[in-house]
Amino acid sequence: MTASIAAEAPPLRVERLTLAQGLARAARGARPFAALSYGADGNNSWISGVSARVLLDSEPVVDLWHAGKAVQSGTTGVVRWRTDGHWLLGVVDLDENAVGEDLTALSYRAYHNVFEAMKHAGCPHLLRIWNYLPRINADGGGMERYRQFNTGRQQAFLEAGQAAFEGAPAACALGVHEGALCVRFLAGRMPPVPVENPRQVSAYHYPSDYGPRSPTFSRAALAELGAGQVALFISGTASIVGHQTVHAGDVQAQLAETLVNLRTVIAAANQRTSAQFSLEHSDAVVYVRRPADAPGIRQQLEQALGKGSRFMRQAVYLEADICRSDLLVEIEAHATEAGELAE
Repeated sequence: MTASIAAEAPPLRVERLTLAQGLARAARGARPFAALSYGADGNNSWISGVSARVLLDSEPVVDLWHAGKAVQSGTTGVVRWRTDGHWLLGVVDLDENAVGEDLTALSYRAYHNVFEAMKHAGCPHLLRIWNYLPRINADGGGMERYRQFNTGRQQAFLEAGQAAFEGAPAACALGVHEGALCVRFLAGRMPPVPVENPRQVSAYHYPSDYGPRSPTFSRAALAELGAGQVALFISGTASIVGHQTVHAGDVQAQLAETLVNLRTVIAAANQRTSAQFSLEHSDAVVYVRRPADAPGIRQQLEQALGKGSRFMRQAVYLEADICRSDLLVEIEAHATEAGELAE
């Protein structure tokens, strides 16, 4: 972050609590800048969520984002947003049945409005995006719905002059069984530092076998948050080597491969910053296609990461479809550590 912007920008901080704890804190007057919940819809102006079913005995959780005091909220097209002038959190919920557009047009409109909101707020750089699509693997009329989504998303990126390839933000795209197209995004005044996984082809360089437009995201992204803190945002990560799914049908092998990919991208990120991250000390969301697999997934994670690790204490397990029909599990994570980005 440049010295001038760093001096004036309020630090951004995130903490994970159960949803009940977050709501109780807000009721006592400690309302955050904004919040993203996992496992429950948001029910007020400052919190938004995704209503995927929580698995195992985990509770819905909420990531509370704390920023500057002078927070404004508003609407730009289909985007609802909150900003302190330096950081921007926005939300899109678009119901295909209500608007009568296919998913390509819908995702284009969503992202076109996202970029308009960012321009309005003076926060031109996307840092992290969360996408949730109903019936992600279903046929959308000659093309898989995820591929329709990718087509509309990338077109909006290109028209807005946003980084659709190198420099793209961290992101995930998961399938929910029903409901609206949900987009949640974090933007700021400085661009993130993209991180790729040397074991994988960058998603934006996938061959045309995966659709007419490639997915628009980096495997991870680093961002300075102010107050000497650096964030690592890890995109949804699964059992992909090169550009191909490996271990089809074997959830244990897929999870093991996913952990290798997570550790590899974290190692790549650690080369770009003096902050040093670890998988064990991150806040994760574990997306599980088949609910019956969840107990075994948690047990395998405990063995790999330690039952007492931050990952295991803070993780939430959600039922969701993964962007490829042969993938059974996906993990996203974020962490903050003291440090600065490398020159």
